[in-house]
Amino acid sequence: MFKSVLPALLLLLGAGTPWPGKAEIVHSERSLYRNIMVEDKGDLRCLRFNVKQKKSNQSCLYKSQPQQLVFNYTKLLFSGLILNSQPERILIVGLGGGTMSNTLHQLYPDARIDNVEIDPAVIKVAREYFGFFENERVTAIDQDGRLFIKRALMKKQQYDWIILDAFNGEYIPEHLLTREFLQEAKQLLSDNGVLTSNTFSNSGLYAYESATYYDVFGDYFNVRNSVNENRIILTAKQPLPDMKILSRRLDDLDKRLKPYGVNIKVIFALMTQASQEKDWPEDTRVLTDQYSPANLLNID
Repeated sequence: MFKSVLPALLLLLGAGTPWPGKAEIVHSERSLYRNIMVEDKGDLRCLRFNVKQKKSNQSCLYKSQPQQLVFNYTKLLFSGLILNSQPERILIVGLGGGTMSNTLHQLYPDARIDNVEIDPAVIKVAREYFGFFENERVTAIDQDGRLFIKRALMKKQQYDWIILDAFNGEYIPEHLLTREFLQEAKQLLSDNGVLTSNTFSNSGLYAYESATYYDVFGDYFNVRNSVNENRIILTAKQPLPDMKILSRRLDDLDKRLKPYGVNIKVIFALMTQASQEKDWPEDTRVLTDQYSPANLLNID
């Protein structure tokens, strides 16, 4: 099945970082956490973090078509809608330019969307340069994602969809990878709640992440392809539904997502169950607050 969707995958998900040629820096500042740059190259505008001399795109948009999604991983994150197509409360940890929030607000204007971002400078840049939209239902909270989740649990809040997309410029912050954190995130999910996590298939932490998610959630879906290194971990509060049941939801989602450049049928074809692959060693150690990624070698 994968070979049959590969041409569409290359076209709709792209193959590589969308950054052609030399860019013009339109904004640059040093925040408490990193160097932040906004760079333009023709119609493309990107938010970039510079940490230890390494630049990485965090969010991009086409200035003439801001509705069209640019990044592969952003499109893959919409796999969450296959498990829950009508989320009413959404939590996004890691704002970037606010692209995901803006798109979800257009799709679900009545949904509550809470964006949690540790760096207030990123929120400011998202507003000024990327058209990040806020109203009484869409908010940005300047706070560490784990602290927000702890406090949300104390308030007995719940979310239908949690999107983990926090990066510090190098990788996912280590305290957002542990068993204890994922247990807290799972508790925050509603009964039909789903969680999508943006990570990488080529990470030195791949096996550790796999073992940790499996320990907390049980079975989950990997959403990935051979074109790039993006890996979305898709899981839920309840046991995963049968693929045949999920396939019945695709036609309606396909119509709604196509205007944003998302082909949900292609994405569905990329979904595989971790229990059927088990592509990590049985003795892989689970990440915990005491045994953190800082102790591991994460090779690009």
